[in-house]
Amino acid sequence: MSHKALIQYARSPIMKLAYEEHGPATGDPVILLHGFPYSPRAFDEVAPVLAAKGYRVIVPYLRGYGPTRFNSPDTLRSGQQAALAQDLLDLMDALGIRQPALCGYDWGGRAACIVAALWPERVRCLVTGDGYNLQNIPRSIEPLDPETEHRYWYQYYFHTPRGVEGLTKNRRAFCELLWKLWSPTWSKGAELYPLSAPVFDNPDFVDVVIHSYRHRFMYTPGDPALEWMEAALTRQPPINVPTISLCGADDGVGPAPEVDEDIAHFTGHYERRVLAGVGHNIPEEAPEATLRALLDLLER
Repeated sequence: MSHKALIQYARSPIMKLAYEEHGPATGDPVILLHGFPYSPRAFDEVAPVLAAKGYRVIVPYLRGYGPTRFNSPDTLRSGQQAALAQDLLDLMDALGIRQPALCGYDWGGRAACIVAALWPERVRCLVTGDGYNLQNIPRSIEPLDPETEHRYWYQYYFHTPRGVEGLTKNRRAFCELLWKLWSPTWSKGAELYPLSAPVFDNPDFVDVVIHSYRHRFMYTPGDPALEWMEAALTRQPPINVPTISLCGADDGVGPAPEVDEDIAHFTGHYERRVLAGVGHNIPEEAPEATLRALLDLLER
């Protein structure tokens, strides 16, 4: 299984980025990106199959997760969307990867979508969980319908000192609850959660998570070095690389709507696939559908 893969490290200007690698070093590159609160274990049924087909598969630990570390104690523990995208670019550069296929969901999907939107020449194709993942931060203060707001309870919790203390003291139980709420029809969550839980013990996990959810609502400033990228993202740039969007019909964060609300953001080859019986943790719940989407793009 891929959870026994050797952990390797790539250096960026501010991070020591941990990742797992599968397959031949000369293979066409594929980068698989997990979200919050998940881990590279989400791709344990995906990475080995791709590797067996000859692809070079990279599965990073996002900032704040597992053995990934900041180089300096003085660096802002930012979880903003631009920081995730910059980490992905830095990883690609450090590993000499010019144009990988990208697959990500939640935070990882956001990083993949941003790189695809702003650096399309660096992306061969994209599999995105839940469509267009770029945050529209200037519009974040606009209220949503009450049912959707109810699902975001954890975000409001993180805006408070009590939420910071709660995540600090109860991080494993808290993340396990989110797994249950976000994948309500998934039968394997309780069995597989213990494989991912240790990555939340990273010393920067709480700071990065809290910053992520506060920054997206303009409650805390971001990294000044990334302001140029955040400014570019306010324009909600289109994605023109070949893309397949995978959406969980039973996603507890937000079930896939009948009408594709993101289609206007994709200007190249684009397809949306709604996965019945699947929640938020798309690649771990539906590895075959994830593989099929990647291979459909890679082999087209």
